[in-house]
This record gives sequence, C-alpha cells and structure tokens, in this order.
Amino acid sequence: MKYQKDVKNLTVAYIGGGSRGWAWGFMKDLAMDPDMDGIVRLYDIDMEAAKNNEIIGNKISAHPEAKARWKYVVSNSLSEALQGADFVVISILPGTFEEMRSDVHAPEKYGIYQSVGDTVGPGGFMRAMRTIPMFVEIAEAIRDYAPDAWVINYTNPMSLCVRTLYEVFPQIKAFGCCHEVFGTQKLLAAMLKDMCGIEGVTRQEIKTNVLAINHFTWLDKASYKGMDLFPLYREFAEKYYETGFDEGQDKNWMNSSFACAHRVKFDLFLKYGLIAAAGDRHLAEFMPPWYLKDPETVKSWKFRLTTVDWRVNDLKERLARSHGFVSGELEIKMEPSGEEGHLLIKALLGLGDMVSNVNIPNRGQIPNLPLGSVVETNALFRHNEISPVMVGELPGNVLALVIRHVVNQENTLKAAMTCDRDLAFTTFMNDPQMIIDINDGKVLFEEMLEAQKKYLPKGWGLD
Repeated sequence: MKYQKDVKNLTVAYIGGGSRGWAWGFMKDLAMDPDMDGIVRLYDIDMEAAKNNEIIGNKISAHPEAKARWKYVVSNSLSEALQGADFVVISILPGTFEEMRSDVHAPEKYGIYQSVGDTVGPGGFMRAMRTIPMFVEIAEAIRDYAPDAWVINYTNPMSLCVRTLYEVFPQIKAFGCCHEVFGTQKLLAAMLKDMCGIEGVTRQEIKTNVLAINHFTWLDKASYKGMDLFPLYREFAEKYYETGFDEGQDKNWMNSSFACAHRVKFDLFLKYGLIAAAGDRHLAEFMPPWYLKDPETVKSWKFRLTTVDWRVNDLKERLARSHGFVSGELEIKMEPSGEEGHLLIKALLGLGDMVSNVNIPNRGQIPNLPLGSVVETNALFRHNEISPVMVGELPGNVLALVIRHVVNQENTLKAAMTCDRDLAFTTFMNDPQMIIDINDGKVLFEEMLEAQKKYLPKGWGLD
C-alpha cells in the first residue's frame, strides 16, 4: 500500500471495465479530485466494451474541467490487470440477460413475482449460483497477483460476492459499497423539508446507525444536528402511508423502474419500529409476498417490477451513449456520481478519515448475527484500515426477519462451493417468497438451475 507521498502514482484495476454507468461515474469522480492520479487498468470479458471505456476514460481525464490526469489502459487478462494493483474495483454483470430472464420471469408462472431478482428469492439464489464461481476465480487471482490491494465490490448479490472473496482468500482486504442507504438519508432530508420547512439538508448531515444486511438494511437511530428523527418519521409515515411520498417528478414511481413512493418503508416502520433503509423494490423481496403477491398488489404499494425487457432496452440506450462518447457526437458532462468509492480510496490512503456504510464480515459489530457472515454497518475508514462501528444488536422482531436470510446466504455459499444439489434445493425453498408446493418448487429449481449451466462447475453434473 502506497503512503501519502505516492498518491499521485496509483494503480487501480477495474474488473468489469466495460460497464456503462458505474465505470463512467467512477472515472468522473477520479478526474474531479485533484488529490490522486495514476493508471486504471480495465479488464472485461467484453474486450470491445473495455476498449470503448479506455477511450471514454482518457477523454474524461483530458476534459478541461478535470483536475487530475488518470491514464486508462485495457488489460488482456485478469492477471495483467491485477499485477501490483493498489486498489481493485469489481463491477461485473454475472451472465447475460438470457440468464436474468430466467431469474426474474421463470418463477412468474407459479405466481412468484420479483421486483429485482438479484439478491434473494429464486432469482437472487440462481444469480448467486453463477456469480460465486466467478468470484472464486477473482479472489484467487487477487490472492496471487495483488494480495495487498484494497478491493471494492459493487456487484450483486453484494453480501455473497464479498463473502466469497473472504472464503477463498481470508486475508483479502475487501468491502462492498451500496448506495441504498444514501437514498434513505435523502428521504429523511426531504422529510425535514416537508414536515418542518428545513431546506437544503444534505444526506451527509443525516447521521444514522446502520445495521443488518445489504438491501435489507435498517436504521435504529437517525438524527439531524442532534435532533432525533424517529418521532418525526412516525408522523411522516402515518401522513403518507396511504398516498405514498414522491420527492419530485424525476423520482415519481410511475415514471421510473427504480423509484418508489416509500409505502413499503412506511409499512415496515409502522410494523417493526425501525427505519428500513433500502428502496422498496429491494425491501419487498426479503419479506413474504405481502407486497409482491401479483402485479396489481405491487402497483398498490407504488413501486414497479423491473422487467428484463426494460433492462435490455436500457442497455441499448447506454450502448448508444457509449458510442456517442467514443465518436465525439455526445459531450461528456463532468458531474459527481454521488457514490463514495473514490472518497473511501482517499481515506485508505491517509487523506482524511471517513465514516460510511459498507459490507464486510461480521467481527462482532452486530453481536446477534453469525460471526463471519457479511453484514452492512457503518465503518471508519482511515489510513490502510477499516474499523467497523459496533452498532449493537438487532431487536428480536427484525432479527427474526434478517437471520433467515443470513443463514440462507451461508448455505447458498456452501452449496455453490460444493455443488451440493440437496442443500441448494432446500435453501432455494427456504426463501420467504417460495410459498409454492414442494413438487412445483423442485420443477422450478431444476429448470432455473439448467438455465445457469454454462456458468456452473462440472460438479453439478449438467452437460
């Protein structure tokens, strides 16, 4: 790990260097920060996409508004990208839309609807089956070529991706970043404006105690300048429970596959007493099908099912933007992404301490969840060190919801690593979304597993 005097000559390996979205935001964040520079090696199995991002990255670095000059180069292999890297960023799409179509839509013929299908439920389980072998390979390569690097993961299923890295290489220095808590902090800032007329509050001014697991994260404390926000949030939830709360036309749930009116959050708060800190479309999937019974039920809770067709069309639009940036037909606008990856890198380099919510193994920060399981809490980032904040125990009513998923994730990892079909099936059926007959479940399991076969180890016995 380089010290402060070397922060102008860093090496970052970006795995999934052909991504359109995360990569561009990261590139802009690096370019607009004058405190660091260096080289970013892009590696992606889609070489053309990586080469396009090489061009885009170097254009961003050369932008008149750029304050730092980073050089972007494509690596021809994972080992080449990782060799001697100071930081590794993982942002991959595990598989294709063909597999994702099975994840999300195959269960629908049994009345199982998923709003995302990337973390839990039958879709999240199958995505994990094909993702874990990929992360085994990545972890082994980091162990062999960049053992001292800090590793930032953005790929879902977040908890299992980070858990796999540590299972394969226990000495790895990895953490997972997710922006769902940021969205809840923004909602609390919007609440202050709506309920108290306090304008201009940034999400960073909302102080929260974060605990549980990725995409099913909860807050048991939230404050603004010493003001306890829980009593106000109860009034807010009761006020907008029926109608929902929209933060503006651009965040209207009817116009976006990702927006919501927060009715699921309000319902969970009024039932359990903690603030659920993720988007409604994620939260709904961790519960029994109260919110996902059918498309009409989803609509009544004012969020949307994200179809694979929508994702396919969205990719077409992002590909068009990529080609536009490469050709120069589209102008690159320099604006911050709102993510914190580059700030966490700075903190680890000794350029200022920082607290943020991250996904790392449980070392006791949540005492009543299993040690070693990946949990999401706040952590202090400082020079070459991450210290998790000891957030306390989950209350019993919420613990009962969370622990089921933690155990399922541990069993998912074991089943994937050992190709244990029996453990895989019982874990698949143990998800609260799986309310179907055991025989129908077996048929669905085999169909969905077959759809993953080109990504699975030979131990599964699938040709």
